[in-house]
Amino acid sequence: MKFQSLKDLSVHSKTILLRADLNVPRHNGEVTDTTRIDRLLPTIEYLREKGAKILIISHFGRPDGEQNPEMSLAFLAPVLEKRWNCPVHFAPDCIGAHTAALAKDLKDGDILLLENVRFYKEEEKNDPAFAAKLAALGDIYVNDAFSASHRAHASTAAIAEILPAAAGLLMEEELSALNAALLTPQRPVMAVTGGSKISTKLSVLNNLIEKVDYLVLGGGMANTFLYAKGINMGKSLCEKEMKDEAVRIMEKAQKSGCEIILPLDVVAVNQLKEHADYTIYDVENMPADQMAIDAGPETIRYAGEKARECKTIVWNGPLGVFEIKPFDNGTNSLAKIVAEQTQKGECTSVAGGGDTVAALENAGTAKDFTYISTAGGAFLEWLEGKSLPGVTALANAIGKAA
Repeated sequence: MKFQSLKDLSVHSKTILLRADLNVPRHNGEVTDTTRIDRLLPTIEYLREKGAKILIISHFGRPDGEQNPEMSLAFLAPVLEKRWNCPVHFAPDCIGAHTAALAKDLKDGDILLLENVRFYKEEEKNDPAFAAKLAALGDIYVNDAFSASHRAHASTAAIAEILPAAAGLLMEEELSALNAALLTPQRPVMAVTGGSKISTKLSVLNNLIEKVDYLVLGGGMANTFLYAKGINMGKSLCEKEMKDEAVRIMEKAQKSGCEIILPLDVVAVNQLKEHADYTIYDVENMPADQMAIDAGPETIRYAGEKARECKTIVWNGPLGVFEIKPFDNGTNSLAKIVAEQTQKGECTSVAGGGDTVAALENAGTAKDFTYISTAGGAFLEWLEGKSLPGVTALANAIGKAA
């Protein structure tokens, strides 16, 4: 899919509407993770160096189309100033005459953060009239919010039909990394997929088995596949009603030449708690009163052996209950193997979605993967092989010149 790059456009003295994802985690008024802010900096620096005026559009939380002071973006302006080391002004609305006046007063290189775009219900309805009000504030639209591009909203889709539109530097980086991992990968390819339920990742699994050589399954979904193979999983989290679906996926994988790697052994407990007594069982010998909560050492040995053969590895989800020690060992051990292979230049590794980033940071390996996506839903929809409305809108806008 082709789209214009920010670097294709002349932006000097132009007002740029930059769609960012500043939906950052906050606790007691403090931002607890600045990754999304920091990753936006190359685009900000590029635009400022080129003398553009920057209007930042973002959402924060789920205000459901209502003005909610608790979800105002006002608190972020000083955070952005500190992280980016430059002044950031704030507009108490994202549209309207007052916002237009503030935008008009900007000098080349200035930044204006607009109020939460989701304070208007028209945003999530992809309303063309609302998109036109946003578009009226600027000359060029730049989407640098891959993580919000799985939604067809006014600030990610409709606006790209009105203004000249381009992908920001972060969007380009993200799409380049993801496409290299699944669309044009070096083979063999491995996907590591964890999580509690098959039902939430059916589309992901069905897409992956047609694209990868090895699919490592962990977490509760692995228990369901083992159950579908006739193995009693005791008290383990298991979607017994998904047995037939698991069988279909295994049959499809066999026809596609994809080896599904299921646990050979598991770490099991009678009661899940911090530092609980545990036993390692071969999956065929799982007692009825135990629950599997992590992949065992033999599983990691085999999965690691296959990982060392692979040139591309995509990771989504933990292999066990990584939040409770020592049941993060399976995830940590395999993550370290993937990280080592990446650092040796033996493979390209891409990870993202849900708890993945937290699990890899817990393992101390996040910095050693080729690319870590901060996207949640957008990463999963990409794994499903779906078109993302925000990206499609950029491709459709390619004929427009700035």
